[in-house]
Amino acid sequence: MMNYDLTDPYEIARYIKEAKKATPIKLYVDGDLSQCEFGNIENFGSGDFYMLFGESEEVSDFLIKYKNRIKKFKLEQDRRNSAIPLIDLKNIDARIEPGAIIRDKVTIGKNAVIMMGAVINIGAEIGDETMVDMNAVVGARGKLGKRVHLGAGAVVAGVLEPPSKSPCEIGDNVLIGANSVILEGVKIGKNSIVAAGSVVVNDVPENVVVAGTPAKIIKNVDSKTKDKTKLLDDLRK
Repeated sequence: MMNYDLTDPYEIARYIKEAKKATPIKLYVDGDLSQCEFGNIENFGSGDFYMLFGESEEVSDFLIKYKNRIKKFKLEQDRRNSAIPLIDLKNIDARIEPGAIIRDKVTIGKNAVIMMGAVINIGAEIGDETMVDMNAVVGARGKLGKRVHLGAGAVVAGVLEPPSKSPCEIGDNVLIGANSVILEGVKIGKNSIVAAGSVVVNDVPENVVVAGTPAKIIKNVDSKTKDKTKLLDDLRK
């Protein structure tokens, strides 16, 4: 198996180029397939009902070859020529809710929380106890530190094409409000807060609050602000 440096956009592009493209098919069949040869197609069933899983070309050939044994069928397909599979969740020590889309080659820290509809692309890094809220997006190579809260619908832009920018980096204990956008290459210092709906186009220092389009510093983080934006540990257990 070849090794790739997924911090390098050119290496990610090479990985995608060299990956075996897949068009997986799920097939429900009403028919007697007991005497059929399945080859590489996985099959589950007996009698007159079967579920088949295989690559599109093999499944199409199977349907043609055994059309006289099949009364009817239903086919499901959710991708075509996909280069990057979804991540294997078995050994990830985090809470990941249904509907999250996380591609392979992503790092997810201990006790992180990935909510419904979140999308995390290849090469991204999610720190310990960080929450990626509903429908938020972490683009390719995006880095979120520890105990970050990425609000619902917020976007941390990916940096893959064009490859000239460095990736977004979000420091520890940063809160990014709902529907905010962090543009390519922006770095946000630890303990800072991005107000909801902001568009961040420049780097943000530590311990400040930014708001607006484009986002500007409106104040330093004080004890009152910290109290209003504190995270709940129980959500990360």
